[in-house]
Amino acid sequence: VGMTHAGVLHHFGSKQKLLLEVLAYRDESDVAGLAEKHIPDGPALFLHLVKTALVNELRPGIVQVYTVLSSESVTDDHPARGFFEHRYAKLREEVSAAFAELCAQEGVTGTARIATASASILAVMDGLQLQWLLDPSAVDLAEASAFAIEAIVNGVLHPGPPLETYAPGASPR
Repeated sequence: VGMTHAGVLHHFGSKQKLLLEVLAYRDESDVAGLAEKHIPDGPALFLHLVKTALVNELRPGIVQVYTVLSSESVTDDHPARGFFEHRYAKLREEVSAAFAELCAQEGVTGTARIATASASILAVMDGLQLQWLLDPSAVDLAEASAFAIEAIVNGVLHPGPPLETYAPGASPR
C-alpha cells in the first residue's frame, strides 16, 4: 500500500497492532450487511458460522493472519491477547445464547452442556482452519465445519450414549 515500516509504526505502533486492525475491519465488514450489523441471534447463528467458513475459503490470507495472531496471543504480554480474550468470551456467550434459544424451541431441558458445546464449536472451527491452511486439498473447510457444528448441536439436542459404551472397559480418564 506504499507505506514504509516507519509509517506503519507511526500509525499503528507495531505490525501486530496493524494486523489486529485488519481483523477488526474484517469483523465489521462481515456483519455490515446484516440486521443491526451483528451476527444472527438464535439458531440462525449456527448457519451463519457455516457460512463464515465458506466465506473464509475465499480469503486464506485473512484466515492465516487470524490463525497466527490468535496462536501468538496466548502469551501474557502479546498485544493481541486482550482482543482474542474478548472475542472468544463474546462468541462463547453468543453461541451459548443460540443454544439456549434452540433448546427452549425444541423443548430440551438438559442444558448443562451448553457452555462446553459452545467452546467446542469455536475450537473445532479454529482447528479446521489450521488444517485447511496447511493442506487445503485435504480439508473442505465449509463441509467439515458444517459437519462438526451439526454434530455438536445434535449432541446437545439429542445426547447419545457416552463413548465408553462403544469401548467397554476403556475410559477417557
